[in-house]
Parts: sequence; C-alpha cells; structure tokens
Amino acid sequence: MRQDVPLPQAYRLMNHGPTVLVSAAHGGRRNLMAAAWAMPLDFDPPKVAVVLDKSTFTRRLIEGSGEFALNLPCRAQADMAYTVGSCGGEALDKFEAFGIGSFAGQATQAPLIEGCVAWLECRLLPQPALQAQHDLFLAEVVAAQADARAYAHGRWQFRDGPDADPALDALRTLHHIAGGRFFLCGEQVQAHSMGDKT
Repeated sequence: MRQDVPLPQAYRLMNHGPTVLVSAAHGGRRNLMAAAWAMPLDFDPPKVAVVLDKSTFTRRLIEGSGEFALNLPCRAQADMAYTVGSCGGEALDKFEAFGIGSFAGQATQAPLIEGCVAWLECRLLPQPALQAQHDLFLAEVVAAQADARAYAHGRWQFRDGPDADPALDALRTLHHIAGGRFFLCGEQVQAHSMGDKT
C-alpha cells in the first residue's frame, strides 16, 4: 500500500543515501537507470540532486521532458537494479525486456517502478552549466510516496535485534558499493541530547 509523504519530509526518503532508479519518459520512449549519486538538497520546497552521465539515454529523456522520478529499490530488487544500471536503454525497452512493472505518477509523466519502497516525482530545475560541466541535475520534488510497510509516521520502519520484523527484510533499501555489490540499511540507534542528562 502506497501512502503520500508530506513534501517537506520528502528528503527523509533519501537522507540515508540509497541507490535510486531514475526513470523518465519523453516522445513516446521511456527508460530507467540506476544511480548511486543522488541526494536531498532542501526541505521546502524539497529539492534533490542526481548525477547523470552524458552518455545515458535517461538523461536525454529528462532533458527533453524536464521531469523524472527517483524510485528507491529494495533488497528484493537487487538483481533488477544491477541489470538496469549495467545496460543502455536507447536500443532496448528495459521495462519489456526485463518484465519491470510500472504505474503512473501523480504529478509527472515519468513511470514509477512497481515493487520499490519510495517514489519521488521531480521537475528539473535547469542549470545548464552544472549539467554540462559536472553532469549534476537539480530538481524540485513535486510528489512523494512510500510503501507504508517500510516507511510510516515520517521514518523508515526497519529494526534489528529483538524488534526485528523478518517480513520487512526484503524491503530494505539498497546502497551500492561497486561491481554489483550492495549493502542494506541496518541497525538503528536512537540518540539523545547530551543536554538532557543534566
């Protein structure tokens, strides 16, 4: 079950540095690619940054449409994330070739990927110099949703130790290391202000 995430809290979906699948559509074509270099930039309005190499077909679709989506894949999608990040999409419809389901977003035409645990729909904030020189794309998040099993009440629901829920294990986000290897988000530690101890 998907739930809307208040836009000023959209940064929380990416604050822990997960791998994202960048999806876009333009001119009757669609594509998705994996990206490890994506991050939140601002709270309200929420903004994100993502690095998209000049050689990617997804980048051309984004430049044409002015919009894209960041989809957060989970442990159950590790093979798919590695596969779509390892092949080009200009001569291949990755959705059809690899049986990847998608659904329509709320605010953009970018396809949202089924099975992910969060989705951020984004409108490009054109910065031609940054895009050309550093492959850095900035965007405003215009809609955000999350899988209520994995993200609820403004935070990720994963727990380890005696509070662990084995059913949530397959929904842990992926964090790319290199060469098709990922680690998963892990143990949470609750910090307390040192001022509270006086």
